[in-house]
Amino acid sequence: MRPTAETNEFRRELVSLLPKLRRFAMTLTRNSNDADDLVQEACERAITRSHLWNGEGRLESWVYAMTRNLWVDEIRKRKVRTGSGTVDVGEQDNLHVEASADKAVYAKQLHKLIMTMPEGLSSVFLLVNVEGHSYREAADILGIPIGTVMSRLSAARIRLAAMIAEQTERRA
Repeated sequence: MRPTAETNEFRRELVSLLPKLRRFAMTLTRNSNDADDLVQEACERAITRSHLWNGEGRLESWVYAMTRNLWVDEIRKRKVRTGSGTVDVGEQDNLHVEASADKAVYAKQLHKLIMTMPEGLSSVFLLVNVEGHSYREAADILGIPIGTVMSRLSAARIRLAAMIAEQTERRA
């Protein structure tokens, strides 16, 4: 069992990851209620299995991988149940971003665009471009080859640039 000081530090670090973890969960679930439930379940699992954390690498990557695995399990469960699904991206709550007014508006618009991309693209884009993970870390978190991360990231960047250009043209 972990000493109390080490347990408290682990929990403090986990709490500091909550905003990032929620953003990641939103790219997986596409629904704020599901994202909140997923974050809660991931945190609970991380705390109860903190003895398995070896302290090597980034805690963030360990928790992200755990979150992704929990979501994959949830999707499998939903396939068995009837009537379960996800909410359309247009119906979901927007992620709150604290920033200046102009930056907040831009971040909100960018978040909406990212959320309209397919899950594979949005998750890779968020992990690498927003959260700053390396390609290797993103591959480990998502359980995919590094080459897939690179191709999805490229596709996501191209798609996002096209969507931004399209919106700019509409405004002009």
